[in-house]
Amino acid sequence: MAELFRTIITLLSVVAIPFIILLFLLWGVVRRVKVYEVFVEGAKDGFSVALKIIPYLVAMLVAIGIFRASGALDLLTTVLGPATRLIGMPAEVLPMALLRPLSGSGSLGLMTELMTTHGPDSLIGIMASTMYGSSETTFYVLAVYFGSVSIRNTRHAVPVGLIADAAGMLAAVWIVNLLFS
Repeated sequence: MAELFRTIITLLSVVAIPFIILLFLLWGVVRRVKVYEVFVEGAKDGFSVALKIIPYLVAMLVAIGIFRASGALDLLTTVLGPATRLIGMPAEVLPMALLRPLSGSGSLGLMTELMTTHGPDSLIGIMASTMYGSSETTFYVLAVYFGSVSIRNTRHAVPVGLIADAAGMLAAVWIVNLLFS
C-alpha cells in the first residue's frame, strides 16, 4: 500500500507544475489575454516590489541571526526536542517549523543549512523542504495584504493562518515519515 501511495505521489509531483502552467496558459488564450506581455509586466512589478522589501528582509535576517547566535534557538530546540520526536519530527527540523510563519528567507536559510549538514536526501532534508512547501509566511503575507488595503484589525486571520501552518507542518511530518522512513 505504501509503495502504491509513493508511486502516485511521485507521478503527481512530476506532472503537477507543468499541468498548472499549461492550464494558466490555456486559460489566458481562451480569455484572449496577451499572456507573454502580461507576464513581462508582472515581472517588472515584482522586481520593483523586491527592491522595496530588501531592507525589511535584511532586518529580519539580522534579527533571526541574533536569535540563533544567542543560543536561544538551540535551547528551544533542546527543550522541545523530546515532544517533537513523539510525533516523528527530528528536533533539528523544529527551528524550520517555528521560523516559517515569520520569514520565508530565514526559513529558506535554515532549510539550506539543514540540507548542507544532513544532505538533501536525508529524512531531515526532505522533511524541511516539504515543510517549506507546505506552509506560508503568515505574518508577512498578512502584513502586506492587510497593510495594502489599510485593514488594522486582522480578526481571525492570524489564528487561522497559524492553524493552517501547523496543519501543513504536521502533514509534512506525516507524509515524509510515511514515504521515506
